[in-house]
Amino acid sequence: MPKISNKGKLMPESPIRKLVPYSEIAKKKGNKVYHLNIGQPDIKTPEVAMAAVKNIDLTILEYSHSAGNESYRKKLAAYYTNQGIPVNTEDIIVTTGGSEALMFAMGSTMDQGDEIIIPEPFYANYNGFSTASGINVIPVISTIDTGFALPAVADFEKLITPKTKAILICNPGNPTGYLYSKEEIMQLAALVKKHDLFLISDEVYREFTYDGDIHYSVMNVPGLEEHAIMIDSVSKRYSMCGARIGCIVSKNKELMATAMKFAQARLSPPTIEQIASEAALETPQAYFDEVISEYRERRDTLVEELNKIEGVIVSKPKGAFYCIAQLPIDNADAFAQWLLESYDLNGETVMVAPAAGFYSTPGMGLNQVRIAYVLKKDDLISAVRILKAAIPVYNALQTKA
Repeated sequence: MPKISNKGKLMPESPIRKLVPYSEIAKKKGNKVYHLNIGQPDIKTPEVAMAAVKNIDLTILEYSHSAGNESYRKKLAAYYTNQGIPVNTEDIIVTTGGSEALMFAMGSTMDQGDEIIIPEPFYANYNGFSTASGINVIPVISTIDTGFALPAVADFEKLITPKTKAILICNPGNPTGYLYSKEEIMQLAALVKKHDLFLISDEVYREFTYDGDIHYSVMNVPGLEEHAIMIDSVSKRYSMCGARIGCIVSKNKELMATAMKFAQARLSPPTIEQIASEAALETPQAYFDEVISEYRERRDTLVEELNKIEGVIVSKPKGAFYCIAQLPIDNADAFAQWLLESYDLNGETVMVAPAAGFYSTPGMGLNQVRIAYVLKKDDLISAVRILKAAIPVYNALQTKA
């Protein structure tokens, strides 16, 4: 029998999606499942974006430019400039989601066997993108005790080797919800300049900050133009996860010319979705004000309810719409599967994402889960009530075993 590749064998499963079969089993039993496992907002996509799709008048669904439609890139540049990030049209390549933008960034900056340093826990697919690119993730651990703040620069510096090519952050963070301060970004900027590295910043949750804190982009750092790469997406900002439109942004001309070769190899980003994304740039501020207010209330509700469970440790997120909760259990993978396969409270159960999949260091996050607060407040309260009832039942079964 022909053999599959070692790279394929090494590709990690998604900790977010691998429990889907068990969720389907729970639903076939007639149980209601509260999905806290995936960052799929229940917020409506802006009307201007949906209307643009409904009103498309095309006779041929043509390829777009490999860098994306010029009209969209021009409006994106204007949008970023209005956000205090002065970039030009040529500094932007539109991609098939933020995922492809990350793949282009890795492919353009690193060779087989090179290393990228990432604070963990981190978005699980960073592991997959790195494996697919043939590069090695070097984790630097942040902890729930500090709210997952940026680890000390000394912790980064001792990991840098001749193979190190970049540092990757998510700001605000998935799965932690941590928002890096301007001071932390400046510390990283000084570090990458000192060691001549790239600083890749996944900023798809930029708008989602809740306590008056200001998001500070790597594109705002003076003198970092040759080092800074920003990753962005319409998925969360406009609740357009299915559109699969993102972009890679950098002032580094050589980098962008290289990324363009990857863009040409995949031909072009989706045409209809670019039309929707371009229209989404006209979304009124009132939409964002309402969404941010809703997420702030959901965050506060979730954290308040989790804190009612004895033994739970949760760090209050500053941004995005995720948090990491440490539960008084031995194994979150087994617990998450058991919740779907064997447990219900009055015909209802919960799906969470085990946090171990968001670490690359073996043994980390075994009793932690990532929770996405993308459900309405009443559903969050119900979901946490189920967790509170389930934990002692699960632990009792483990004791018997």
